[in-house]
Amino acid sequence: MTFWENITGSDLTKEWKGFEARATALPAEYQAAWERIRADLLPSADFSGRNLMPILDGVLGLLEESAGEGLGIAEVLGEDIDGFAAALVDGGDQARSYRDKWREQLNRDVAKKLGRQGG
Repeated sequence: MTFWENITGSDLTKEWKGFEARATALPAEYQAAWERIRADLLPSADFSGRNLMPILDGVLGLLEESAGEGLGIAEVLGEDIDGFAAALVDGGDQARSYRDKWREQLNRDVAKKLGRQGG
């Protein structure tokens, strides 16, 4: 990122457009969840919103992976999407359970892929 991009935020505009393009490729229930998560996270942004970019990228990646596996949104995020977003921002007791769930899912996915390559 150049100094000019940092000052003007043009790099963020490109990232936001990329996020939106990725989100429109998701199924409808995933798009609705993405909108809710995004709306819940935006008040926690710093002046530029740069602090949320890695979080939003991670959430979108989780949604893309889960949609590709054919999982329902409730299986991925649980019933409380707002609580999921709050846990992303401020941690708290729920954050550990979500992190554990993601870690377990990632470990299963890696194990599956390694099993497929080896077999």
